[in-house]
Amino acid sequence: MNLRPATPSDYDRIITVVDAWWTREVHAILPRLFLDHFHRTSLIAETPNDLAGFLVGFLSPSLPDTAYIHFVGVNPGFRGTGLARRLYEAFFALARADGRTTVRALTSPENTASIAFHQAMGFTATLATAHDGPGTDRVLFHRPLGG
Repeated sequence: MNLRPATPSDYDRIITVVDAWWTREVHAILPRLFLDHFHRTSLIAETPNDLAGFLVGFLSPSLPDTAYIHFVGVNPGFRGTGLARRLYEAFFALARADGRTTVRALTSPENTASIAFHQAMGFTATLATAHDGPGTDRVLFHRPLGG
């Protein structure tokens, strides 16, 4: 399994599989701009024949101590292999190398698998009511980065 920085052209590979991987429509929350502008801080996991997973993240331009994970996907055929953990750890290393001391992310309260995964990765989870507008609650994740 090869992990590498993403390129803008990876967007086309990701967007064609993301709804199937999530078994629902989620492509609208991953517009092309993320890989156009944050590909150097996003990661691709692949085998010679397959896209195994990806992480779309960035170093916050407004909060100099913070890195943010926007979207992560793992091919169902590679789930349970530790790939998501490997993607997160690689992103943590990238964030640390830039002097970031915290990583943030979020999900919907219904995404119990994501909440459990983030907590297992050392994130604290906080429910934020109406975070993305009335009736749109989110679970906010925060994880300090150790040296």
